[in-house]
Amino acid sequence: MRSALTVMAGSAVLVAACASVSAQSVHRAGDVSFSVTRIVAGLSHPWGFDFLPDGSVLVNEVGGRMLLVSPDGERRVEVAGVPQVRASGQGGLLDLVVASDFSESGTVYLTYSEPGEGGAGTAAARARLVVEGEAARLEDVTVLASMNRKTSGGRHFGARIVPAPDGTLFVTLGDRGEDERAQDPRDHAGSVLRIAANGSIPADNPFAGGGRALPEIWSTGHRNIQGAAIEPGTGVLWTVEHGARGGDEINIPQAGKNYGWPVISYGRHYSGARIGVGTHAEGYEQPVHYWDPSIAPSGMAFYTGDAVPQWRGDLFVGALKDQLIARLTVENGQVTAEERLIVGAYGRIRTLRNGPDGALWFSTDEGEGGVYRISGAP
Repeated sequence: MRSALTVMAGSAVLVAACASVSAQSVHRAGDVSFSVTRIVAGLSHPWGFDFLPDGSVLVNEVGGRMLLVSPDGERRVEVAGVPQVRASGQGGLLDLVVASDFSESGTVYLTYSEPGEGGAGTAAARARLVVEGEAARLEDVTVLASMNRKTSGGRHFGARIVPAPDGTLFVTLGDRGEDERAQDPRDHAGSVLRIAANGSIPADNPFAGGGRALPEIWSTGHRNIQGAAIEPGTGVLWTVEHGARGGDEINIPQAGKNYGWPVISYGRHYSGARIGVGTHAEGYEQPVHYWDPSIAPSGMAFYTGDAVPQWRGDLFVGALKDQLIARLTVENGQVTAEERLIVGAYGRIRTLRNGPDGALWFSTDEGEGGVYRISGAP
């Protein structure tokens, strides 16, 4: 069921009044006080990040650098062996996930804009992270999925990679700014892919036989999915994607379903013109939730920690344009309430992660970006 809810912006109270945000600030939203602490500073447009078992932070900068940062944020080393990326427009070195069995395998997953004939397209890869003393490198880099048609544009790469409880991987791909591609079942653009951890095709994929659509496709009709997360307890994938002028959507992509872009949308073209046939059409799925006007959503995470226990189980979505984190209450697959946090306080919110310390962490996609930790406050 779709929803567009009236929202309440959480008020912010900074510890020290100043023109720029200090390393630690205290905010209040409703009856909850929480602190935001900058752990890693001085990053150039950080995109994906995740944690190693010792609490170190592995972070991608969109320009092509991967950094390994100590738990206190003080020491960092550039990781060698990162795949070549085409860092142009919205493309570059993008998402990053540390595998759950990292202690044994050293496996990390990443997405990036892969250069090739015709331009670039989204790719997903796995690699083994090797740390020796003060040096770190990726070895055995293996491409698991590669967009089958590369183009010169710099827009709409996606691109999240999400391990599922059954060991498969979901990869989200944008329409590359060419909206009709999202309705072509023989084109990766504007789709969610589902692959095995070695890049093979799961036998229970909806098009595993390859007759009606590419066998790795899970769902189609997406514009530009920049956030994705597995719901705890259910193991179900949720995604959030950019609309055009309005119409940002949260979806629960199901096997073989079509989510409508650009046939249906709750937004309009940037010119103001109508998109497709309107908001509904037979054969196309409705979003669970949408925003109009657009907030330009990015990272997404279900909060599972205990640093702010009142938020446990809620869904959090970062926003680029509106520079906020939306806290969404979810009940039985529906969004029932929304609250907006840290509006305009830290910049463009890119990625959200549950930290090993029980806190909610986020990165800011800025020229002087950082990685921040949200925890409880008195």
